[in-house]
Amino acid sequence: MQIELAVVMPAYNEEKRICENLLTCVRTLEGFTSSFRIIAVNDGSTDGTEAEMRRAAAEDARIGIISYPKNRGKGYAIRRGMLASKARYTAFLDADLDLPPQQLEGYLAVMKQEGADIVLGSKLHPDSKLEYPIYRKIMTHGYYMFLKVLFHLPIRDTQTGIKLFRTERIHPVLRKMKSDRFSFDIELLAIASKFGLSMVEQPVEVCYHGDGERKTKIRLRTVFDMFFETLRIRRRVSRIEAE
Repeated sequence: MQIELAVVMPAYNEEKRICENLLTCVRTLEGFTSSFRIIAVNDGSTDGTEAEMRRAAAEDARIGIISYPKNRGKGYAIRRGMLASKARYTAFLDADLDLPPQQLEGYLAVMKQEGADIVLGSKLHPDSKLEYPIYRKIMTHGYYMFLKVLFHLPIRDTQTGIKLFRTERIHPVLRKMKSDRFSFDIELLAIASKFGLSMVEQPVEVCYHGDGERKTKIRLRTVFDMFFETLRIRRRVSRIEAE
């Protein structure tokens, strides 16, 4: 019988918390579905992330692991995990659990009720609850305005790391993609829009777990890289034939 829900969790150098976070996700998912699988993707970590993933999988067989030796980027890891999914619905979720996995229960209900192909968390939704640095809020709004001009998508926030998909509808989109890093989400949604997939934004709760050791630093080079990669995506998407 087909599994109802697969959750892809990409991780890079998350040795200290990946085992507990995977098991936390298991406990959360079994609270609202009896048919699920977690696909943990080790994106070429240089620490003990893979070993900690295997420790979690030894405790619960519903955790599967994909691992490869070279870091390829979060976008590549998500795409690799999602293409491995055979579930009816597939989500991806950041491994740090800044975005609590219990939100997927509501997203799944919305997907079933509205017949949507994609349900995505949006920091710009008026009912979202945000606890994260002010510079991230500024970047979210600024990037939204930039994307609105380029792609005219029917959504506002493309970048939040919790999204749910109808698996059979998103696999053809994933096979057309090229982005492995900064701009994975926007390429995914731009191609999905061109293919006619329906999208619904939902509120998101963000509980920022950043600390001194893992404090996120947005470098000027990163901003420029994302800007130019987004322009390249615009050109690529314009050449793709809708299926």
